Amino acid sequence: MDNKFLFEQTVKIPQKTQDIRQIPALTLAYLGDAIYELIIRTTLVEQGMSHVDSLNKKASGYAKAPTQAKIFHIIEPELSEEELGFYKRGRNAKSGSVAKSGTVAEYRVATGFEALMGYLYLSGNIDRILELVERGIKAVDI
Repeated sequence: MDNKFLFEQTVKIPQKTQDIRQIPALTLAYLGDAIYELIIRTTLVEQGMSHVDSLNKKASGYAKAPTQAKIFHIIEPELSEEELGFYKRGRNAKSGSVAKSGTVAEYRVATGFEALMGYLYLSGNIDRILELVERGIKAVDI
């Protein structure tokens, strides 16, 4: 994925101002969802897609809980203990939301995946986010 430069020019790289472990898991997931979505959209544009309807359809396919759950299961063996810990915090968080697409189990895995993305972003591990997302989207056909 060659979008690191574009991503870094678009996204403010956070300064470590507080202990990430103190941030609620669902807050990490909220932030991680936005970061993941931006990476997906940037990747699709870089692949030459330019028709907005096609971009939205493809991007929303990657944003659905079942797809995020598949991506997580692909990258899971490569995660460190710390990364798995943040994933589990997100997966186990009590959310008032209901799964819109997919099962409750897929929604929980997707929430954990998003929390992991939020953690990595706040840690400044942009390369790691890009590496994991790239590996996952290459293995999932949308």
